[in-house]
Amino acid sequence: MRITDLEQLVAAAEERLKDRVRELVETESPSDDKPAVDRAGTLVQGWAEAQGARTRRHRQREYGDLLEIRFGPELSRTRSRTSSRAIHQRRVLLLGHLDTVWPLGTLHKMPWKEANGRLSGPGVLDMKAGVVMALEAFAALQKLGALRPATLLLVSDEEVGSPVSRTLTESLAADCEAALVLEPAQGLAYKTARKGVGAYTLRVEGVGAHAGVDFEAGHSAVREMARLVETVSGFTDPARGITVNVGVISGGTRSNVVPAECVAEVDVRIRRARDAERVERSIAALKVLDPACRLTVTGGINRPPMERTPGTVKLFRLARKLAAQLGLDLEEAATGGGSDGNFTAAMGVPTLDGMGAVGAGAHAAQEHVLTQHLVQRTALLAAVLAQL
Repeated sequence: MRITDLEQLVAAAEERLKDRVRELVETESPSDDKPAVDRAGTLVQGWAEAQGARTRRHRQREYGDLLEIRFGPELSRTRSRTSSRAIHQRRVLLLGHLDTVWPLGTLHKMPWKEANGRLSGPGVLDMKAGVVMALEAFAALQKLGALRPATLLLVSDEEVGSPVSRTLTESLAADCEAALVLEPAQGLAYKTARKGVGAYTLRVEGVGAHAGVDFEAGHSAVREMARLVETVSGFTDPARGITVNVGVISGGTRSNVVPAECVAEVDVRIRRARDAERVERSIAALKVLDPACRLTVTGGINRPPMERTPGTVKLFRLARKLAAQLGLDLEEAATGGGSDGNFTAAMGVPTLDGMGAVGAGAHAAQEHVLTQHLVQRTALLAAVLAQL
């Protein structure tokens, strides 16, 4: 099989690819709207089944259902430990998500648009184009008779931290030889490392009082939180790749009332798994100075870092070699954002991320995909699948 054959097959299906991206974008699917995400799941499930894939809906109550799509032959669970063929035929896991950060109705102010070499619309880059690219990659491999065992998992809660899908992601990854993540590329690069992500809530309870009549009876929760913000921000260590950001604070009722409560939301990023315990110990050790106030801390590290491991480097080198056959000079990158690839990488599964669309503006009004890269990037995804 030549990679140019894959490219030609994808090019012949480019209009279908773009039409499906439009249909999926116009099926809005915010994380917090289960019926909306399920509509998107039903749409993709129909496309996959029309391609001969086997699908399974993992039903959820609060979030959208999780969609498991299996391509290629099923494998026997009893494989020889010494058979190189059996090892080669282990499944590959592709990871994607159907949920977006955009609320229902965003299409009215941010409608689908194809112009000037761009596809624009809510969720087009992150990551509905990547979902369709995966289906087209499988279609091309199927036509060439090169479809290997692979599972495409599309979750409904990635944008909110994957609270219900993580267990399924890790369960499927345990039986796979590699994980390929359909998140957008970093510029033109694939991602070989991501930071781990933590989310903490600090809540200070003080004593309310009239600020003019009874000031000394009050104990300000806001003042205590201000001290804590300085302390927490000091945990940032750029040299170690640790950042701590207090992004949201709320507290108090009126200016003439000593505030009885204050809440802060804290974002933590770590480059190395071994730093998680260090950060958690530091946050657990926080104390208020005023003994009349009380501090409560909740949360923790919810995505381990995706570290650059030998297995991931091997995957990237394969992708780079195949990209060169398409005339692409593929580079690798690291990013501070997290994805579901963080989970698989932390399990020791070789994981390559950023294999979706090329574009810019994710989570922003200018979100778009560059059409000039769609065919080649889809062909490259298919080639990596075939060569694993």
